[in-house]
Amino acid sequence: KGKANSAEKASRLKHDPVQEFRSSMYLLDDRYPSAIGILASSFKASISNAALDLPGSTKSQIGRLVYVEGDYVPIFGAPKLFMSVVRSADMNRTPDIRTRAIIPQWACLIRISFVEPNLKATSVVNLLSAAGITQGVGDWRPQKGKGSYGQFAIVNSDDPAFRSIVESGGKEAQHIAIAHPEVYDSETENLLAWFREEADRRGLKVAA
Repeated sequence: KGKANSAEKASRLKHDPVQEFRSSMYLLDDRYPSAIGILASSFKASISNAALDLPGSTKSQIGRLVYVEGDYVPIFGAPKLFMSVVRSADMNRTPDIRTRAIIPQWACLIRISFVEPNLKATSVVNLLSAAGITQGVGDWRPQKGKGSYGQFAIVNSDDPAFRSIVESGGKEAQHIAIAHPEVYDSETENLLAWFREEADRRGLKVAA
């Protein structure tokens, strides 16, 4: 269609933050115990990449010998709306606003299969533990070198913090959080307020 002219730009907004928040999540069907999931391959990649920092194994070897079962891993925890300023990949590094879901406190159960006798359970646990610290999952994870989001630790199923997240951040709480999103921080609150004021000024309807 080519570049929009001034009249076209004024008649619409580039972003719909609430809709983008909802679209940023993998929403699961009734077969799963939670409403939100993450690709199981994210954890496999995290484990494989952790092998780069540990002696005795290679990334490609671990990728062949370790499997995280299923297509999605159900995630427990209430999502919040997170907006931040990013830089586009063009020559001028044009600033833009990115909206996505963030789960400040999250928990999950994953099932891992591995090939014996090439690997032992202790080795897999060590790799997973290292992956939680040095790799993480999701956006802005330590693997990328700048962020610290998406880190995780291995705990027993009766761990109090784990149980609290599972019990308070299940399907019902997640559906409420998706339908009526709360902002993550003050920057998000300010950006969302500006967006809504701008939408009202232009007489545009956006997701609530």
